[in-house]
Amino acid sequence: MSGTSEGPTPAADLDRSAVTDSDHTTYHRVFATAPLAMAVVDRTGHVATANAAFGELLGTDPDTLTGRVAADLVDLASDTRSWHAYREVLRGRQARLRCTRRLKHPEGHSVWVQVTVGPLGDEEPAVLLSAADVSARRELQARLRHLQMHDPVTRLPNRTLFFERLTAALEAESYEQSGTGRIGLCYLDLDGFKAVNDTLGHRVGDRLLAAVAERLTRVADEAGYARAVTPLVARLGGDEFALLVEDSTGTEQLAELAESALTALEPPFDLAGQRLSLTASIGVVERHAAGTTATGLMQAADTTLYWAKADGKARWTLFDPERNAHRMTRQALSSTLRPAIDRGEFALEYQPLVGMEDGRLSGVEALIRWNHPQFGTLTPNRFIGLAEEDGSIVQLGRWALNTACRQARRWQLDHPEEPPIFVSVNVAVRQVWDSDLVADVAQTLAETGLAPHLLQLELTESAVMGSAGRPLQALQALSDMGVGIAIDDFGTGYSNLAYLSRLPVSTLKLDGSFVRGFQYEGDARALAPNPADEVVVEAMIQLAHRLGITVTAECVETSAQASRLRRIGCDTGQGWLYSRPVPPDRISELLGAQTYAVGNP
Repeated sequence: MSGTSEGPTPAADLDRSAVTDSDHTTYHRVFATAPLAMAVVDRTGHVATANAAFGELLGTDPDTLTGRVAADLVDLASDTRSWHAYREVLRGRQARLRCTRRLKHPEGHSVWVQVTVGPLGDEEPAVLLSAADVSARRELQARLRHLQMHDPVTRLPNRTLFFERLTAALEAESYEQSGTGRIGLCYLDLDGFKAVNDTLGHRVGDRLLAAVAERLTRVADEAGYARAVTPLVARLGGDEFALLVEDSTGTEQLAELAESALTALEPPFDLAGQRLSLTASIGVVERHAAGTTATGLMQAADTTLYWAKADGKARWTLFDPERNAHRMTRQALSSTLRPAIDRGEFALEYQPLVGMEDGRLSGVEALIRWNHPQFGTLTPNRFIGLAEEDGSIVQLGRWALNTACRQARRWQLDHPEEPPIFVSVNVAVRQVWDSDLVADVAQTLAETGLAPHLLQLELTESAVMGSAGRPLQALQALSDMGVGIAIDDFGTGYSNLAYLSRLPVSTLKLDGSFVRGFQYEGDARALAPNPADEVVVEAMIQLAHRLGITVTAECVETSAQASRLRRIGCDTGQGWLYSRPVPPDRISELLGAQTYAVGNP
């Protein structure tokens, strides 16, 4: 009989088939009844099957989801990165995708889901998409973030959230794509709030702050009406508030906002039987967002708020760069100058004086700095004039003299193998008139153990010009003591050379305006040299030398300038070519060098 017969099925194959069918049935049962929303998606991105939990999550019958585009159901195409990763998973080029999406439920509420997409198996032509409802977790996170980012007393955004918004507004991508590209800030401080806290207690104080917050919020809402962005109102701490205006239209808008805030605070506050009135001072800053930092904007606002306080309170003041450079110094610093001396806010830096011939460090000039807690490090031109006006220059000068001499003596003791260097200290003319400078110097030298010839006192040309009576006597007594006398900024004052023969001057310091014109012809970057500069300076150097006076050139910044000054006989150089003013420990490092290292710290 022709043909073939398959014969009986082997027992092992029957067992394997039974197990596979059993596993397949179990899988479908687990998939259908699982509490986690899941859908099998084919490699074309369409739903092959979805379980009941997935239908419930989306508010629909799971059978209606078959054949639908899976990415549309869970909004995977809403951002480029997730969409690309999803397509790579479908193609088998990426193992897994996980992202969070906010879905709109048919009943109107939103659902936050964590979507995960991964392969079913190496041989399976499909992927498994699951979506876990994380709405409760997101709500808890949002609630915690709100508590973290908002002030509990006023319910306003706090300092953390304010700076987060401010920093984001100043990022280039924020203002370059749209808007005005400008930013404005009203920085508000309540006048006399401390008295309320001290007399009526913190509970009343907190109620007052909350009431102020309500009024400022109304002001911001009204200002934001019919505009793209409503100003952000924040409490920065204490009785300080801020109104941040993103995409501001100019100073006029900020001025109107500040004026509205002051007007809103005018009516008295009724707080549980307490009727309170208060005013506020506001610093207003408005500028281009480009090039502005959060720190810079806040410093400008803080300075301007200080102006508003100094101008009489109950007002707003607009930031003025010119006033910031000048009037701020006079008003904001004068009242704190004397206490700052007692608080130890001043420090000395030292700029090397270098021999032009041998390049050795021969001395240093002590330069005072004010480490102001609010305005940062201030140089002498910001406060010495104020100190001279109010007389605190005597106390400040005495401190600088004592500190510089102690430091010079310390260098001498720490480096006994090196020739000792002298220290040059600036002296204001009022110190000569209003104090016994000779006695102060004598006492300082005795206390510190510094030899008189290692101290040099610098006075400006205009200060010593025409000196007679007490100033001349003081200078002569100091010179007789062995202390060096230097004329600072020589050539900028009267330039009457006759007084050099009768004053006990040991050093002339040429003003930097002479040195800046010095360039060496071989320097390709230099401007054409001015022969007159060299003639004038050389004549002054020769005259000084004939009178037994040494010459120091200030503001030496290039090797070309140093070369020409050396050629015409200048003794000492000072400037950034050698070093900026540096702390004492840096001078200690330089003392061990055979010659001064040009190219500075």
